[in-house]
Amino acid sequence: MLALLRCVIIFFYFISINLVLILVCLVRPFHRDNVFIASRLYSSIAYILGLKIELRVPASVKSGGPFVFLANHQNSYDLITVCAGVVKGTVSVGKKSLVWIPLFGQVYWLSGNILIDRKNTGSSRSTLEKTAQKIIKRRLSVWFFPEGTRSYGRGLLPFKTGAFRIAAASKVPIVLVSASELDKKIKLNRWSNGTLLIELSEPELMDETKKMKQNVEYFHQKMGDTIKKLNTELANTSKTNSTPAG
Repeated sequence: MLALLRCVIIFFYFISINLVLILVCLVRPFHRDNVFIASRLYSSIAYILGLKIELRVPASVKSGGPFVFLANHQNSYDLITVCAGVVKGTVSVGKKSLVWIPLFGQVYWLSGNILIDRKNTGSSRSTLEKTAQKIIKRRLSVWFFPEGTRSYGRGLLPFKTGAFRIAAASKVPIVLVSASELDKKIKLNRWSNGTLLIELSEPELMDETKKMKQNVEYFHQKMGDTIKKLNTELANTSKTNSTPAG
């Protein structure tokens, strides 16, 4: 019964959010903070799911920028979970096909996100070059899911190099957005679905003395270590809370 109630509430709430966002985007299309507003509204759905999000953002990220944000891509819930880490002046890079999703697709486009055609290598390369130019000229931060696809509990997948090439071309620091493991942990029929930890790293420039592959491997390892740390922290907290006093 709870699962059905949640689904109904989320359905109508999601539609309401997108209608509000379309109005906002029509008033100020492609504004630099549209994605930030959308992310805050989408992440509010987590409360309906009984999921608490604990967000950790360094002062250097709050006051700095632009950055290239790299986030782990776990499942479809990322739209309402890891997006809580989006800061002002940030846009994302997504598939061109997203535009055709009713309501959400139109919001995604009007929010100023950058669309790429992954099937067209030449077009994608051109888009990445234009993205680097936007970062420099408009001082926009860009959000990537470097794995390129959802991991669905398979662990952190290998990173693609697109985001790193943009970071190198625009000479801006990388910020890792690491979220604790969420796969199969949300049950619609359960009141509380625990806590999700999201930790943003200190900004870090790529090492120009190293090859692209070495930089990719370094940041992949760093994110993997952070995710393990967050998972361990949650597991220890859960054990502490379940241990009877005395």
